[in-house]
Amino acid sequence: MPKVITRRGFAALAGGVGVTAAMPPRYAHAAEFTFKIGTNVPASHPLNVHLSRAAEQVKAETDGRFELRLFPANQLGADADMLSQLRSGGLECFLNSGVNVLSTLIPSASISGVGFAFKDYPSLWSAMDGKLGAYLRGQISRAGIVVLDKVWDNGFRLITSSVKPISQPDDLRGMKIRVPVSAMWLSLFRALGAAPTSLNFAEVYSALQTKVVDGQENPPAIIQAAKLYEVQKYASVTNHMWDGWWFLINRRAWGRVPTNLQETAARILNAACMAEREDVARQNAALRTDLSNAGLIFNDVDQGTFREKLTAAGFYREWRSKFGEETWGLLEETVGTLA
Repeated sequence: MPKVITRRGFAALAGGVGVTAAMPPRYAHAAEFTFKIGTNVPASHPLNVHLSRAAEQVKAETDGRFELRLFPANQLGADADMLSQLRSGGLECFLNSGVNVLSTLIPSASISGVGFAFKDYPSLWSAMDGKLGAYLRGQISRAGIVVLDKVWDNGFRLITSSVKPISQPDDLRGMKIRVPVSAMWLSLFRALGAAPTSLNFAEVYSALQTKVVDGQENPPAIIQAAKLYEVQKYASVTNHMWDGWWFLINRRAWGRVPTNLQETAARILNAACMAEREDVARQNAALRTDLSNAGLIFNDVDQGTFREKLTAAGFYREWRSKFGEETWGLLEETVGTLA
């Protein structure tokens, strides 16, 4: 079983993110292949902690021939910028949510974000490691992007607010809430009666601080890593959507890497993904205490009332039509019938 990284260990481990060039040379030759990896979350997030460890292991197991350089926290630009760079070859690797900007290129990739579709992690991983995930990887590949086998965990999302707790759908009526740049997120919160605004993640803290928006929605690990608890008061455990990151690679750059190095890197990165999943699940559960101690007031909700609201608003009917029967059928094969 992979070792679980404690929250105290995140800061120390994250200190190594992005500092490869400053370390003394360990190999007798420069790397033959150097790939940049862009992510949109802080260096202390488990995603970057595990990517940093994987990068060290890839370099070691390839005797320095293959080097991965990690750039967290939107250092290489917003998500849309990084996707554009990935497609043009300016960026070799990018971890992005299928529900986020990737869905602007591959609409079916956003199906993993259907509101209140997954009730727990077992049903989620059954879908994403099974037929639905295989189908989505095929769609990404057909768009000319290499995608690794395992999708990294961002966790189930909750709603935070500076105004009031969200206990039932009516509490969202007219609420100015930040959502990622994604049609799925906009559709979900409009159907729930809110007034969603799409902003890139790099803008979230300042938008909350200046009251451009009253609330936002993210998993606990991101709320902690980005210190959103400093500008929010309430945290409502809606678990309304799951979100994760596909490991995307520029096809031309990957094609220049020898097969044996590809296999080594893919094996290490997929194993790191599985360790990250475990850490995120454990940390998200434990962070409720930490975030409460930081001042957030938590409340649980009855998901059934929110699902009923979405059904009445035609949310599921609309997205079934958009995705088509084949894609929607793969989702319902795991989660059951969605109205």
